[in-house]
Amino acid sequence: MSKWKKVKLGGVEMSDTHKISIRFFNDHEVRAVWSEENNKWFFSVLDVLAAINNQEDYQKTRNYWKYLKAKLKKDSSELVSATTQLKLRAADGKRYNTDVLDADGVVMLAKSVPNNNAAAFLDWLMYSDNTIDGQSRKKAYALFESNLLDNIPVGTVKGLQQIHSLLFGGLYDFAGKIRTKTISKGGFKFCLHQYLPQQLEMVERMPETTFDDIADKYVEMNVCHPFMEGNGRSTRIWLDLMLKARLHKCVDWSQINKRDYLAAMEQSVADASRIKQLIANALTDDITSRELFMKGIDYSYYYEQEDEV
Repeated sequence: MSKWKKVKLGGVEMSDTHKISIRFFNDHEVRAVWSEENNKWFFSVLDVLAAINNQEDYQKTRNYWKYLKAKLKKDSSELVSATTQLKLRAADGKRYNTDVLDADGVVMLAKSVPNNNAAAFLDWLMYSDNTIDGQSRKKAYALFESNLLDNIPVGTVKGLQQIHSLLFGGLYDFAGKIRTKTISKGGFKFCLHQYLPQQLEMVERMPETTFDDIADKYVEMNVCHPFMEGNGRSTRIWLDLMLKARLHKCVDWSQINKRDYLAAMEQSVADASRIKQLIANALTDDITSRELFMKGIDYSYYYEQEDEV
């Protein structure tokens, strides 16, 4: 995507599709857009309020913001003047003008909401970008703007190691290194470390001609779980590179529910049919979209995220 529509945000010209991020607070999406000029994120007011109030009903959240905005305006609150609008993509795929605030504005907004959840939300907002996952996600965003992904050998162990190193370099001392210890998760023990090199060689030799080939290879790599941490985030990019190179497709990860994905991956050890179905239904040929790539990163990291409260 070499061209994108420009909008005015607080007097600054910026793209309405460039560097769009989705954060997740207790399974609530909080959409954000990065302003290069201001060097900061701007967050959807309605998403913030829905997250703080744990409200699933969009219309109720919209009505609440309308009421709160009128009250704040009557009280001459500077929060109202700090609010601006830009277009964000909604659940129906269309873009609508949406009230947004920067991080300072979100803090003011949260303090205006009489809800015990507001403090937990602010803790999450202030510290989420400084966690290992937050720092790694920034590295993942940068991959689209670089040529690094174009030079990664597709479907290989070396390529997966390079992806892991790009995501976690400087954050983990084992970034890009195959584990030498046996690990387990949820009672399932992944490939024993002493057999891991041979198993990885076997997975690398698996074909990548058809969708079933690629999905089987992805599932087997997940069973290997070659790194001490960060396997899912790395292998999902690895999977997308294979799909793009061999089938000219990629996964729109936002179309796959988190719980469905985790359950299907757990089941895939014995039966991969469910995860294949989920991935197949989410395939798209929009393989050059910046927004789709970044949204995919957001959802990929969301799959690994524990509930905040």
